Amino acid sequence: MNFLNTKNEVLEAPWGLIIPCFLFYFIAGYLFYASLFAAVGSVVNEDPQEAQSLMLPITMPIILSFVIMTTAVGKPDAPVSVWGSLIPFSSPIVMMARIPSGSVPGWQITVSMISLVAGFVLTTMLAAKIYRTGILMYGKKASWKEIGKWLFYKG
Repeated sequence: MNFLNTKNEVLEAPWGLIIPCFLFYFIAGYLFYASLFAAVGSVVNEDPQEAQSLMLPITMPIILSFVIMTTAVGKPDAPVSVWGSLIPFSSPIVMMARIPSGSVPGWQITVSMISLVAGFVLTTMLAAKIYRTGILMYGKKASWKEIGKWLFYKG
């Protein structure tokens, strides 16, 4: 790799798009995953092993996002890169790997942002329902089956 080519690529990157998108995806991704971790935190009492077992389904999409990101850097238009950048669980990571290439259509960025905001609103509502029903009404340890019941509790 030639240093001059790398320098030109950095200077020619679409910084006017990268910086605002980074700020949006950083904040929206943080809020999305914070609401998921808040739901887990509201279910766990003091047992760290219980917390770890409940956090696994949340951390797996993050790990999968980094795997997809490695493809998105080299092939930003590959189907796995496109779909990974549209799904809220992976869009904060994968879309930011695609944007510097300059080949991401505006509609994909818009759909990704809308789905991430909608995902944040939905996960916040679900986390609030789990917290309200699980902690304030019952105050006991929960299993996945119990959490599923709390989501559909009409109280």
